[in-house]
Amino acid sequence: MTPLVHGAVWGVVIATVLVTVAVFSIWFERKFAARMQTRYGPTLVGPAGLLQIVADALKMMQKEDILPQKADPMLFRLAPPCAVIFTLAAAAVIPFDEDVLAADLDIGVLFLLAVGGLVVFPVWVAGWASNNKYALLGAMRAVAQGIAYEIPLVLSAMVPVVLAQSMRLSDIISVQAETHWFVFWPLGPGLIAFVIFFICSLAEANRIPFDIPEAESELVAGVTTEYAGMRFGLLQMAEYLHTLIASAVAAAIFFGGWDGPFASGLHWMVLKTLVLFFMIFWIRWSLVRFRSDQLMALCWKYLLPLSLVLVMLSALFVYVRAMDA
Repeated sequence: MTPLVHGAVWGVVIATVLVTVAVFSIWFERKFAARMQTRYGPTLVGPAGLLQIVADALKMMQKEDILPQKADPMLFRLAPPCAVIFTLAAAAVIPFDEDVLAADLDIGVLFLLAVGGLVVFPVWVAGWASNNKYALLGAMRAVAQGIAYEIPLVLSAMVPVVLAQSMRLSDIISVQAETHWFVFWPLGPGLIAFVIFFICSLAEANRIPFDIPEAESELVAGVTTEYAGMRFGLLQMAEYLHTLIASAVAAAIFFGGWDGPFASGLHWMVLKTLVLFFMIFWIRWSLVRFRSDQLMALCWKYLLPLSLVLVMLSALFVYVRAMDA
């Protein structure tokens, strides 16, 4: 099998699995939220309400595709699919196993962060094209939040890159398999870098406590205010895909990816990704929303300086080890 065919086949498989997991995670989150709030959640459609997502999809497909009177037609229609495409593109370089990946790029981490940062553009386009003040304010908040938290996100991701001395994701996992997972080694910088990366991932995906761009008490539904039917569904799917892929990236660069005790393999990568994905749901239904000023203060006053220090400490650690060797 040629590299092109290998990448195409695994790209389709990985994208299909990610979309499927993201769709079923909607049901899981509703059941999980209901459990935390002493409710039942979906119960009527299918066993344990499992087919509720199918009912919701059929309902959204039957809804009228509404276009606001003064909206920009092309941009309004283009934003939702672009949000999903940009999000899925980031998964192309994530190695779920030694052979289960679409593209093993030398600059995998750079590609991942660059493509992931593009997701803010469809969000801004959706808010601007809707010709709705609530949507525009939500888009402005999303852009400000995305630009701010992208910086500590990149810097925290540089800690595993510096420790592994490679931007290839498979190399980063291999180094962890030979030494220790970076979340625990070196103890301190690795763990703090993971926490920063995880926090910034929540902020970029607009998940509670960072859902200021979608604050219903202030902005109705933010960017999605004027969207209906499957266009609304695509924007929601992009959010779930973003958090799922961010969980996979964190599992790869901080938790050793497919490496694990007894027998390394795909199952460890899947397990680690789903555990981190589950933690996102737990955080969402446990915390309250930040104010805009609190959100920005957390980024610029604390996460950014701390992430800079972590990068320098990681470089110093690598230098000292090289001198000792």
